[in-house]
Amino acid sequence: MRLDKFLTMQGRYTRAQAKALVRQGRVIVDGVTAADGGMAIDPTQCAVLLDGEQIAYCDQLHLMLNKPAGVLTAANDPRHRTVMDLLPPYCAALSCMPIGRLDLDTQGLLLLTTDGTLAHRLLAPKRGVEKIYEAQLDGRLGPQDVEAFAAGVALHDFTARPARLEILPPGDRARVTVCEGKYHQVKRMFQARGRTVLALKRLSFGGVALDASLAPGQWRELTEQELRTLRGAAEGSANG
Repeated sequence: MRLDKFLTMQGRYTRAQAKALVRQGRVIVDGVTAADGGMAIDPTQCAVLLDGEQIAYCDQLHLMLNKPAGVLTAANDPRHRTVMDLLPPYCAALSCMPIGRLDLDTQGLLLLTTDGTLAHRLLAPKRGVEKIYEAQLDGRLGPQDVEAFAAGVALHDFTARPARLEILPPGDRARVTVCEGKYHQVKRMFQARGRTVLALKRLSFGGVALDASLAPGQWRELTEQELRTLRGAAEGSANG
């Protein structure tokens, strides 16, 4: 890995700033002052000091983001701002990518990780990892809707797995728990019941809840407990 790239991965410097730090003689690699930001280093073996302070190498990153509406879940897009635009550059440098997708107009909890195996397992249909959403609808729901969700809503191309529907006051809001995540699924399930989703927010994924202190567009790293919870969900029993 290039030394200047390693420095930018700390999230405090651009590539140009990292090169300047090296030129200023402020970076030491294995006891020798670095002369070239392009020098190759093994970040797992080399001791890199900046202004006398050793920089720890971390190649694993796990985040939660409160995704705003109007932001695309993608690495990049020519027309829309993406969730990666809300994160510092080192996240992309570490290939920290979203676990699944939220629709452009859906907001709430989005998890991102550098652990591709964890992401794959959390998204695997056979794992049945639960996701909880809150929806604002264009009309009131009733007990028959709760029963329909519990039985599995029939859509034109598949029948959704049984889901939990909790009607919230005054009756045109609901919390729904699903164990799969097909395209526009929650919206389509409500549409099949004659209701249109006006707003949708994901509250939790795999037992990890959205941090209420995060405003839309804000993010933080997962705690060790949250990561353990996710790994437990990923290793949960397969449904068939």
